[in-house]
Amino acid sequence: MIDWILANQVLFNAGVSALTVIIWVIYAQLLYFGFRRQRTPRMLINRGRKKNLDALCIISNMSQEAIYVEYIIATLKTSRGTVIMDVTDFEQDPTEEREDENGNRQMVSVVPPDLRENTRQGPLLSGEFMHIGTFKEVVKRLTGEAGIPMRGSLPDADIELESLTIELIALYGPEPRPVNARRKFKIKSDENSATLVPTSWQTQHGISFLRRRRLSKIVDEMNETNFSMSSTIRWDDD
Repeated sequence: MIDWILANQVLFNAGVSALTVIIWVIYAQLLYFGFRRQRTPRMLINRGRKKNLDALCIISNMSQEAIYVEYIIATLKTSRGTVIMDVTDFEQDPTEEREDENGNRQMVSVVPPDLRENTRQGPLLSGEFMHIGTFKEVVKRLTGEAGIPMRGSLPDADIELESLTIELIALYGPEPRPVNARRKFKIKSDENSATLVPTSWQTQHGISFLRRRRLSKIVDEMNETNFSMSSTIRWDDD
């Protein structure tokens, strides 16, 4: 064996050098994939507890670092148009009826002491999750703003609910541009209830440079216009 190595020393050295290069390339790839995994945001949007509109809409941060939730946008597609709404803040009645010292009942302003009781905007640490209520509550909020009458989970009008998309716009770690995550659910209705079916098995992410640049412009426009809701619902008869 030693004689063969001495006789083919040039070939042997070339083989050792090639093997060393391959090992370093594999090691460099492992380091790159590990770094990329740490720098890539991963947010999940799921159903919780049930599979119909009574299911909780759960948002989880599975990234290596915290995210800062800026906007949560809900898009409801119907047979007569689309409703898009910012559901980041809670829909709360700012007043409630209370009884004073004399026993008189009157409406008073109510301001929750905890900011988390007003809005879902804010940091979400790695491994944490939150829910934005049930999908039914989100749908009723959108249909209410669009003037669609509801009876339970179903529209009380000549209109069908087709799909609901939840989109999260957030900042990730030290990145200056926002990222987004979205998931679309089909709404399959029968005479009594509505079932929620995801159109894909995973949450879709917008993390590319071009997507982040486009998101930055969208966020700037939303901030400038103080966006809250838009609707293309049409009730005109065909």
